[in-house]
Amino acid sequence: MTRIGKRFQELKKQKALVAFITAGDPDLETTKTLFDVIEKNGADLIEIGVPFTDPLADGPVILQSALRSLESGTTLKKILHMVSEIRQSSELPIVLMSSFNPVYVYGQKTFVDDAVRAGVDGVIIPDLPPEEAEELAGFAEDGGLDMIYLLAPTSTGDRVAMVARHSRGFIYYISLTGVTGTRTSLAAGLQEKVKQIKNAAPTPVLIGFGISGPEQAHQAAAISDGVIIGSAIMKIIDQTPDPARRNILVGDFIAGVKQAIKGSD
Repeated sequence: MTRIGKRFQELKKQKALVAFITAGDPDLETTKTLFDVIEKNGADLIEIGVPFTDPLADGPVILQSALRSLESGTTLKKILHMVSEIRQSSELPIVLMSSFNPVYVYGQKTFVDDAVRAGVDGVIIPDLPPEEAEELAGFAEDGGLDMIYLLAPTSTGDRVAMVARHSRGFIYYISLTGVTGTRTSLAAGLQEKVKQIKNAAPTPVLIGFGISGPEQAHQAAAISDGVIIGSAIMKIIDQTPDPARRNILVGDFIAGVKQAIKGSD
């Protein structure tokens, strides 16, 4: 069992908070510092974004963070080295979110081997659906790396069943169609869709895309096993150049969301 599975066992009926940050924005040393801030303020897992020039589903906030990261020289190899440094002091579950291209160029087996060695627990590749992921999924299964798949409002019953069979760690439910970014309200029909997925899968179902703050996180956590927040965090990072102030604001935001989802248990 990976750290992800163990964390959900520890949480039991409590709701999970997954925080997303783009690696290398503005640089990898800052990412390490922010990881520590996010962990200390209550995140249960951290999703680290691998920057790419042409991502599938990233909205403007995360896309711009990825471009800044690439300009600063961030690579997948450097990100894995950063994770290995984080592992010297942290056991918080780490998930990489990447387009397939960087993984393919790196080499699928080499990527899995190096990721597991560094201390990565899971991977999300939005543009690699289960029916096209057999090779990477095989390496991941052998290496103990959780392959986490996505579902959306448009997912059919057959698609839900397929992802329920193949997803490890948790299922990432995209709460709305379109790209990442904060929204003013949650999508209609969300509760019914999440219930359908949970009926098909024993794997925890987490809601991401469009959650902008504590109130929406509370609503989403009430009908799922937890929430994933990314754009709202990256917006704080982008708009706060002062490192000390940035750490305070990110920490306060994470703590506020964590407190909000506790109230949804």
